[in-house]
Amino acid sequence: MSRPHVSKDFWIGALRTEGPAFAAAAGEAPPETPVLSCPGWTVTDLVLHLAGVYRFAHERVSAGQATAPAAPRPERAEVPADSTPLRVWQESYDRLMALFDGLDPEVPAWNWAPQPKRAGFWLRRLAHETAMHRWDAQLAIAAGEPVEAKLAADGVSEVLDTFLPAGRRPTPGQWRGVAQLVATDAGQEWFLRLRGEGVALLDTGTILDHDDHHARAHAVGTASDLLLALWGRVDFGTLEVTGDHSLLAGLRVG
Repeated sequence: MSRPHVSKDFWIGALRTEGPAFAAAAGEAPPETPVLSCPGWTVTDLVLHLAGVYRFAHERVSAGQATAPAAPRPERAEVPADSTPLRVWQESYDRLMALFDGLDPEVPAWNWAPQPKRAGFWLRRLAHETAMHRWDAQLAIAAGEPVEAKLAADGVSEVLDTFLPAGRRPTPGQWRGVAQLVATDAGQEWFLRLRGEGVALLDTGTILDHDDHHARAHAVGTASDLLLALWGRVDFGTLEVTGDHSLLAGLRVG
């Protein structure tokens, strides 16, 4: 596995680009426009969901502690009588960005993943959450643009090093073998060994062992298409896939 260096500034830069793009797309669509990539949701649902995620992340980072919250994240933000969904989103986004600008990524902050409880988790998570829902909002107005290559490649890594180890697949299953993903526009590749419901992200130098050194499935495409496929936004058929197609289902988290 190869991975370029990313940092707080990178994720904040992504939020500064993806946030306004999300708002522009959501503002262009009638509120009850269906979001085809999120079945059953309207644009209003999408806007309030993302606002709710921002608020939850703000609470977790502001708390300055690694202990789990007493209550789960609300499904969506509430809209006061004198406001609108987009205004609620904008206020939540602005408040989050003001917090992130002065944030030390190493300060304690709870997260749900099997990794250190540090605020940097939420910088990365919110950058990718915003980019994915920007894509959803643009799709609702037939204007979906790909996720920028370096951001998308980091998003693929997040799926593989955070979501899958946390067991966040939509459905359980049993998969066995090595899968290879290649992002042609980002110069990156990932090898995953799947064993039942478990998964291990491998360094390219460690895959040539006596266990199972031949990848049974290969998926090649742009970083954006790989990310969208892992999140269930597009079919893996969008990519150039060889080998055991069924193994890729074990990598899907949305």
